[in-house]
Amino acid sequence: MVFGFDTLSFARHLREDGVSQEQAEAHAEAVRQFIMAELVTKQDLTLALETQTLRLTVRLGLMLAAAVTLLGAILKLT
Repeated sequence: MVFGFDTLSFARHLREDGVSQEQAEAHAEAVRQFIMAELVTKQDLTLALETQTLRLTVRLGLMLAAAVTLLGAILKLT
């Protein structure tokens, strides 16, 4: 998902609050470049959670299979 960021409105708002035009434009560009690129969306979080759930499920299955195998080997030896 892509978010739009209105740098012009942001810079205008800063100018209205007393920030020079050059600084306002620099701040708007910095926000667009560095902050907007790092935003995490709900879709990103959902995907990460699904991936983590899959990994945990696979690990649990492997541990269960190893335990059953170990138990079978112990029972066979006794």
